[in-house]
Amino acid sequence: MRASLKRGISFGLTSGVITTLGLLVGLQSGTHSRLAVIGGILTIAIADALSDALGMHISKESESGANPGALWLSALSTLVSKFFLAISFLFPVLFLPLTQAVWVSIAWGLSVLGLLSYFIARSQGSPPAKTIGEHVLIAVVVVILTHFTGVWISHEFGRIGP
Repeated sequence: MRASLKRGISFGLTSGVITTLGLLVGLQSGTHSRLAVIGGILTIAIADALSDALGMHISKESESGANPGALWLSALSTLVSKFFLAISFLFPVLFLPLTQAVWVSIAWGLSVLGLLSYFIARSQGSPPAKTIGEHVLIAVVVVILTHFTGVWISHEFGRIGP
């Protein structure tokens, strides 16, 4: 059961950082609209958290001999960790100017991912710097790609919102 909880939390936190940062950065770059960014974060927190939880459940269910309790624990821990992490990105967006909120969100997301990666590496006896570097690099690539995607969409299709 402990492995199921760990699996769900680590998946939920990782997915929460990557998808929320990607959407947040892309929407801000494309629309410059606080409303669009808030709507995107709430959508990730609800729809994507539920989707990931169901995906985790079905993935574990597809394994032969899966324990039903472990299935539900993985799914529930995925849902809760992703939902609350995604919601945490709302705070900078609500209380700071949007551009500053994006930078604070990036720092927050990379910190969560770095800390999670550190604990994963330590539990596996791997060098933390290598694991942290790999995971943070992927997140940075997502942020860069979604930024330029948002800029491209804004340029090609016109700005949406204020």
